[in-house]
Amino acid sequence: MERDEAKLAQYYDNAPADICLSDVDLERIPRHVSIIMDGNGRWATARGLDRSEGHVAGVDSLREAVTTSVRLGLDVLSVYAFSTENWRRPQHEVNLLMHLFATTLVKEMPLFHQENVRLRFFGDLEALPKETYDVFERGLDETSDHTGMTFALAVNYGSRAEIVRAARMLSEQVAAGTLEPADINEQALASKLYTAGLPDPELLIRTSGERRLSNYLLWQLAYTEFYVTDVYWPDFSRWDFLRAIKDFQGRKRRFGGVVNK
Repeated sequence: MERDEAKLAQYYDNAPADICLSDVDLERIPRHVSIIMDGNGRWATARGLDRSEGHVAGVDSLREAVTTSVRLGLDVLSVYAFSTENWRRPQHEVNLLMHLFATTLVKEMPLFHQENVRLRFFGDLEALPKETYDVFERGLDETSDHTGMTFALAVNYGSRAEIVRAARMLSEQVAAGTLEPADINEQALASKLYTAGLPDPELLIRTSGERRLSNYLLWQLAYTEFYVTDVYWPDFSRWDFLRAIKDFQGRKRRFGGVVNK
């Protein structure tokens, strides 16, 4: 995506001692960054607050991550917002998250319009409460003609279920006689995933120090670079994002081969 260099410089003014905008190569910004937003509950508990306060505080970090991604010129920002396993959390916490998804999306629509951001979702939206589902559908409709960065939220998402869903869709085509088994390859399966049409993430950021994928984008992350930070999600800032980009640019990406010197 195109960058507004003046807005970018202003956005990254007043740099901390360890990182600044000139530390990264703006010509090597990853096209797709994905984030596992982790640590909301622990952030709240450490401050003597209810876990719900951590989720509310995390909204500010998400807004900053979207703005940061637009300023840096990413093509895609995707975030893991709610997994298929998260339904096991206490009911009041699940209810809060569903309500927060709906109210936040309504509140942030002016930002998406202003920044020309197009919304997309990964996951089974039909299983969501009607209020949340309707708001998501409206967001998709209202941003469908936007041509800037794609912002994708994984909600009610599980990667294993996604792959099973894709396999089922292909098998139905075979049963209908519209697809030959011999034509099933990586491209065919990828075309049935929620991420179809998007580049695979080049960089995955996980906050709160956890070092696992949590059933997230197992297919798509095959050659993604991982960056783990101990920062809890509500404290994750534009500067932390820049630190992740700098670390990414220091990697030698081999894709299973050998990098030429």
